[in-house]
Amino acid sequence: MQGGGVITIELKPFERIDFSRLTGWIKTPEFLLQWAGPIFNYPLNEPQLEIYLRGSQEDPSLRKIYKVMNTADRRVIGHIELNNIDLRNKAATVCRVLVGEPSERRKGSGLQMVRKILEIGFDQLGLHRMDLVVFDFNQAAIKCYEKAGFRKEGHIREARKIGTKYWSLYQMSILEHEWRSKRKTIREEL
Repeated sequence: MQGGGVITIELKPFERIDFSRLTGWIKTPEFLLQWAGPIFNYPLNEPQLEIYLRGSQEDPSLRKIYKVMNTADRRVIGHIELNNIDLRNKAATVCRVLVGEPSERRKGSGLQMVRKILEIGFDQLGLHRMDLVVFDFNQAAIKCYEKAGFRKEGHIREARKIGTKYWSLYQMSILEHEWRSKRKTIREEL
């Protein structure tokens, strides 16, 4: 652990061995929709994850899926993805962000995950823009994304249906120069 009880994380490729842990974290249809959007059906299961993983392996230039590991004890604590990678337009989407282990929440893990995926996008892939969508009621996630440097661009009203209700989303993005400025500020604070 670093000072202040903040853990250090690293991103590693998501593998079949991670399926059961991920399905164990997803306990309700609402939570599945909040985490993954409409790409999976509840209950999340291994056949769905097999298709998901195979898609990223067949064309890794379009999607990079990661498990998140606590570097101190090597436990897998979360999941994050970089999707819709468009090298021509230098853009991608951050999605399926999850601190799955309840004991690891509220320790800065989510912010570290987002910063690591931004490093991959901007530093390794040379992207110019990264975006995401987040449900407008998910205040913890919104604060995390804003702290990482994302800005709200728009409100997508009643975009997802769950049961008889509709949920709205915020579209958020960060540009390369904003990331570099934010990262410089973070380094100066350390």
